[in-house]
Amino acid sequence: MDARSARLPLRGAGWLLAAAVVAAALSAISGGLLRAGVALPGAWWTAAVVDHAALMVGCFMGTVIAVERAVALRRAFAWVAPVLSAMAGIALLAGARSAGAVLLLAAGIVFVAVNVVLFRRQSAPHTALLLSSAVAWLTGNALFAAGASPAAVVPWWFTFLVVTIAAERLEMTRLMRRRRGAAAFLCIVLAAQFAGAALVTVAPVDAGVLYGASLVLLAAWLFTFDIARRTVCAAGLPRYMAVCLLGGYAWLAVGGLAWAATALGAPCRDAALHAIGIGFVLSMMFGHAPVILPAVAGVKLRFRHAFYLPLVALLASLLVRLAVGGVDPAWRAWGSAGNALAIAWFALAAGQAAAAARRQ
Repeated sequence: MDARSARLPLRGAGWLLAAAVVAAALSAISGGLLRAGVALPGAWWTAAVVDHAALMVGCFMGTVIAVERAVALRRAFAWVAPVLSAMAGIALLAGARSAGAVLLLAAGIVFVAVNVVLFRRQSAPHTALLLSSAVAWLTGNALFAAGASPAAVVPWWFTFLVVTIAAERLEMTRLMRRRRGAAAFLCIVLAAQFAGAALVTVAPVDAGVLYGASLVLLAAWLFTFDIARRTVCAAGLPRYMAVCLLGGYAWLAVGGLAWAATALGAPCRDAALHAIGIGFVLSMMFGHAPVILPAVAGVKLRFRHAFYLPLVALLASLLVRLAVGGVDPAWRAWGSAGNALAIAWFALAAGQAAAAARRQ
């Protein structure tokens, strides 16, 4: 199988899968806006409000990551995971919550099997972390299917996203000389995160503090060892990616502090969830999109400095949402609307970059 046939086939079933992913993303964003107090027309957003996290993490981000892993494996069975998670989003939006939860659980099982095969193909620290992140997604999906509380499910879903990103950055640090023990320290930090997620129902305060502390330590590790410290001094796309990464690491530290503070009783839950989910994860997605889209879908993007504008809008609106919105709920709604507009702006910028690459 050549590189082109390994990509997401954007025809027939490929377009259906892409449409399901877009539907999950738009529904999750709409549900998040309604939760933040933004009024939207229509009455069919109930499922999007109730299952905002499942749609965003499981059915959107989970599907995107599963597609990336299927492209890397180049085996037909690997595509079962993203298809199941995309179908789960459709089921959740249709009101079939139990069916959606079961589909997410099945997607997690297949996804773990895919990562086992990848780890056997290349036994390395970053592939071991990718496998552990798949187990975290499966655990969160299993708890969701069992009807566990969001307090028990969400830490596992965030662990899936955070460890996936950490694994990819660990792979990139091979290009730099690392201090002895850096990889071992990273594993200890991520093990603490797993422990915090696992103990949240047994000792919620201690587990929350441990989970938050692990995120702060991970941010410190990334600031210290990631290659973005050097590429931020470059030009063009490498500098843009580095700015996205370093900004995301700062928000990861904020999210870890807010997570620990929430466990101790402070009213910081919105800051904890969205500093990580928006400030960290979406910054990573903005930064990696010009590289991932060509590799996965064959959609080439011509880098443009206009990419900085939606990034600035995203992080500025998030600051408004979490800082000012924590005092005035109206500003929380405005900040959330700004987050959504920044995402739409980035999608528009990516479309323009794809058109420019096609013309070139």
